[in-house]
Amino acid sequence: QLRSTVSQFGVKSEPVRQMLDYLFNTQVLCPNDLRGIVRLQPTTIRSLSLDLSAAVDVTLMTNRPERIPTGVKGPLILNGQTCGALLLGRSSTTMLGLCVLTGVIDADYTGEIQIMVYTLYPPIKITKGQRITQLIPLSQMTSGIQSFTGQAWDEKGFDSTGVTLLTVDLQNRPKQKVEITYGHQSITLYGLLDT
Repeated sequence: QLRSTVSQFGVKSEPVRQMLDYLFNTQVLCPNDLRGIVRLQPTTIRSLSLDLSAAVDVTLMTNRPERIPTGVKGPLILNGQTCGALLLGRSSTTMLGLCVLTGVIDADYTGEIQIMVYTLYPPIKITKGQRITQLIPLSQMTSGIQSFTGQAWDEKGFDSTGVTLLTVDLQNRPKQKVEITYGHQSITLYGLLDT
């Protein structure tokens, strides 16, 4: 079956990789995976962070947040240990007028790491290979605590625990009871709260 899958999809394909993983119960790195690992490297030998670059050319035409793919997939493994990371913008990126939104990469995230960015002064061009963010590796300290969902992230990201929708039912508007007292007189008012 493995031979037919290799002949049908190619030796470096995802179906072949999954079969090898099942047969040998291991993680096999294909050349495509290695490109993502090579991109994660510290700037200097004493750096606390790993630089992360854009995988494609992107031009931001508005000031709305956009996702930029990096070509790097989780989980992050450093020195043989699976870890999470904090994603932050580089100071040089901010000086170029690009704002990077902070993100948390969990230790069990297996999807592609994406960078959320926006600019106050469009248009701005981000070129493929441009280092715009940094990952600060973090060890997982919450392994003994019961999780919210009881499951791993897998490849889900951005709203993966469900969308939070904050709305107000128009029939039940937010009201606040206020009682005003002056001397021996008092009055009770109900005020509508507004933002």
